[in-house]
Amino acid sequence: MELRDLPSVDELVRGVEDPLAVDAARAVLARAREEIRAGLDPGDLPARLEAELAAARTPALRRVLNATGVIVHTNLGRAPLAQTALDRALEVGAGYSNLEYDLSEGARGSRQDHVTAILRRLTGAESAIVVNNNAGAVLLALAALAEGRDVLVSRGELIEIGDGFRIPDVLARSGARLVEVGTTNRTRPADYERAAGDDTALILRVHQSNFRVVGFTELPALADLAALARRRGLPLLDDLGSGALVELSDEPTAQASLAAGADLVSFSGDKLLGGPQAGIVVGRADLIDRLRRHPLHRALRADKLGLAALEGTLLLYLDRERALREVPVLRMLLEDSGNVRARAERLAAAVGGEVEETVARVGGGALPLAELPSFACAIDESLAAPLRRQAPPVVGIVRDGKLLLDCRTLSDEEVDAAAAAVDACR
Repeated sequence: MELRDLPSVDELVRGVEDPLAVDAARAVLARAREEIRAGLDPGDLPARLEAELAAARTPALRRVLNATGVIVHTNLGRAPLAQTALDRALEVGAGYSNLEYDLSEGARGSRQDHVTAILRRLTGAESAIVVNNNAGAVLLALAALAEGRDVLVSRGELIEIGDGFRIPDVLARSGARLVEVGTTNRTRPADYERAAGDDTALILRVHQSNFRVVGFTELPALADLAALARRRGLPLLDDLGSGALVELSDEPTAQASLAAGADLVSFSGDKLLGGPQAGIVVGRADLIDRLRRHPLHRALRADKLGLAALEGTLLLYLDRERALREVPVLRMLLEDSGNVRARAERLAAAVGGEVEETVARVGGGALPLAELPSFACAIDESLAAPLRRQAPPVVGIVRDGKLLLDCRTLSDEEVDAAAAAVDACR
């Protein structure tokens, strides 16, 4: 085909009753011109127009089957929600709600009230506030409590989390001044004592959630740091990063941090907690009130669907055993490897693959040293790209010339969907 053989936009859309047809035809013809100049045949243009229109109406954000073995997979949306959380979001989102309306008083209320009481019950805190993510929670706390003043942080805790997001940058944007104490591998209470001065507003402890420093190391116990903060009349903010409400290996819980003397504790809602994206701060009521009254609170506040899903998730934690059963992240973390193997065997039998022993990871910047025994269905690596184009897409791990579909992160129901996707690729 030559350039002169291409139809006009009007000719290509003739008979197509779709308001998006003209823009789609222009896109198809633009690509066709490029292909012809490159010596390629653009093929069936009406069919390409039909595909372009279908793609325009296909949602970009889609459900994915996570067969990577990484439980809190940041690129795949982190924690899948429990059914209770989904039900709450659907109920609240389907109509109007009392998001900022006090039904008992018939007057304006606060969106924070819907989760404050349950967070107090679960953590033992005096009060709580929820914003859009944990980075926002730390930013708000620093801006409200330390703008224009000094914040003490151990050099070993000046971490970088995903996408180049660094603690020093958060401090700078909050208006607080960073004062580094100790060294990368060893920091003692005396280092904080020497660094504290008249301009010190806050001590910040940052949990090394996505890495560990081993060997010749030392960090003060949280209780010792809290005692120092009390002597100096300074608030202590403990940023847990991932955070948890049940004990998981060496990951600290919000309850334990408060019990050790932290004045404020911040953590994520969508990692080990297993809820929606959220940043949660619990602790002293007077400090939480300062966060609520700061102008940044409005810019960072959580929306109604996030609050509904978070409330649904937190309600499960009122019964620990129920949370372990129904919060997907907890269930995957703690599931017996025998059950995982059974799913891998079922998937392998369905698609003609082989069962391979492997190791799953927690992900999401949590428990970086934890290795979870797991089992995968191994198939040909050439299926990796076709599986990503299925509905729903299946994402696995390519290793040693094979595509591994790790069954720790696939539910029983998803095994059947993954098997159907593999069959569709052949």
